[in-house]
Amino acid sequence: MFLSLEIGSMKTENRSAATYNTFIEQVESNQVQRIIIKPELPQGRTASHRIEYTVKSGFDTQHYYTYFTGSIEELTNLLHSHGVNFNIPKNSESAAGILGLLLSTGVLMGLFAWLLKFTNTGGGSIGVGMGVGKSNARVYNRGKTGTTFADVAGVDEAKQELQEVVDFLANGEKYRKIGAKIPKGVLLVGPPGTGKTLLAKAVAGEAGVPFLNMSGSEFVEVFVGVGASRVRDLFNKAKRQAPCIIFIDELDAIGKTRSAGMPNGGNDEREQTLNQLLTEMDGFNGNDGVIVIAATNRPEILDPALRRPGRFDRQVLVDRPDKSGRLEILKVHARAIALGEDVNLETIAAQTAGFVGADLANLVNEAALMAARNNRQAVLMADFFEAIERVIAGLEKRSRILTPTERQTVAYHEVGHALVGALMPSGDQVTKISIVPRGLGALGYTLQMPSDDRFLMLEDELRGKLATLLGGRSAEEIIFGKVSTGASDDIQKATDLAERAVTQYGMSSVLGPIAFEKNAAQFLEGGSSRRAISVEVATEIDRQVKQSIDKAHDLALEILQLNRALLEYTTQLLLEKEVLEGEELQGILERVKAPDELNTWLMKG
Repeated sequence: MFLSLEIGSMKTENRSAATYNTFIEQVESNQVQRIIIKPELPQGRTASHRIEYTVKSGFDTQHYYTYFTGSIEELTNLLHSHGVNFNIPKNSESAAGILGLLLSTGVLMGLFAWLLKFTNTGGGSIGVGMGVGKSNARVYNRGKTGTTFADVAGVDEAKQELQEVVDFLANGEKYRKIGAKIPKGVLLVGPPGTGKTLLAKAVAGEAGVPFLNMSGSEFVEVFVGVGASRVRDLFNKAKRQAPCIIFIDELDAIGKTRSAGMPNGGNDEREQTLNQLLTEMDGFNGNDGVIVIAATNRPEILDPALRRPGRFDRQVLVDRPDKSGRLEILKVHARAIALGEDVNLETIAAQTAGFVGADLANLVNEAALMAARNNRQAVLMADFFEAIERVIAGLEKRSRILTPTERQTVAYHEVGHALVGALMPSGDQVTKISIVPRGLGALGYTLQMPSDDRFLMLEDELRGKLATLLGGRSAEEIIFGKVSTGASDDIQKATDLAERAVTQYGMSSVLGPIAFEKNAAQFLEGGSSRRAISVEVATEIDRQVKQSIDKAHDLALEILQLNRALLEYTTQLLLEKEVLEGEELQGILERVKAPDELNTWLMKG
């Protein structure tokens, strides 16, 4: 239905008054045919426009008028939404008057707002004076962060270093009497999830001082000068509440090394923000009583001027916890959990090597969810074992139905990993083989758990890892004479490991103990501290990587050929049970025979 909206004059007819709500109802029911809007302010009314319209019902035409206080934009949007098209006569004085009034008002208001911003920002930084340049730091009152050192476990060395900061904030006079100065800044460094933010909150909670918290990304805006203004405002707030703590999370968002070699210096706004932070921490004006604690998991990219003494005087490593640390973390998170009598937290800590605090918190919660899902009153050890697998490999997907050929291929593949891995010297024990799909794309998996915390990988262990990764593909080759796409992740991991052995670990007898960077583009961008290499060296690296993988592949093939009968037996058992673990699996793996040249290859490659 086409309706025409005209703004201007119309032939005068006798019209009946209608309410604006009635007019809306008639528009929505597609009864309105002609509409005229006139700017009018009748005596005693607050309306700003008069609406004259025509309604056709059957063969009768009725004329109405009403008033409304909204804007023309609101009305035209309403009519557009109901399929009403309109035009504006070129010679309409009324239309020109209305549009001129609207345009003039809009331009003046926009100009006034712009001038106000310009005036408040000194003519340069847009919006700083309108509140944009104020820091939105979250402020926790004295000791009310809700966290103390009792809530932080597994990082005893870091807690010990931060205890000095707590003691200074609580008993500063003791240090000042002998002329000692507390560090102005403490940089918490460590992998994600190790508890850096939790430690900072614990320091404020223990010291009983105000705690101002901001993320590094909250400083930087597209407008030049806003970040620097927020830094100034943050430190001004802190000085008024000193002694206090400023905590900046994800410091690398503003603390990256300044790009002196880049045109125009790189990101001007981020660098201005960093410059202001450097000045506030150790500039001409002091900031006595304000201690800055910052956290990052990328310390290598921070600007040297930020990491120097006088700014961040102390760097505290918050590393992945060892076995005893994981046990303490599990105890903290298990406080609120109803544990079954069979739960042994020491066993769980031993089987979660490499887990950080966040992983362990998630593990305990997953186990509790599984117990609740099974309507149990307490969390059992079985729930924790299932939670470990869920965190590592993902959720079981029994609804994913594999074809018989796919299921058989997956079974041979996983048994191939297990049989080869059983002979390798890595110390990682094969504890489970499963052909139940898990996670985003895993159709099966072989679970290897470290017997103890490891911090180094020896040369023979690295070669053994390569052979284990290629054991699945090798089993497919022996049984089917062809390979599937299921080994893509194994091949990627093996290639990465072999390349690191040559370029980072210096394990190539040809290239020697030299660190190389194959990707020259990354080197030029400043993304690596390793030296760029020539085409000839890159070719030799590729040759060494391929040689390592080929030898590992050949070894895996030889082991599985030697144990062909055991490979067939274990696979058929796995197809029947879907999961092999415990004593049954260990009894099978003890029967794996090693080829004569295994030790020679592991030692010399």
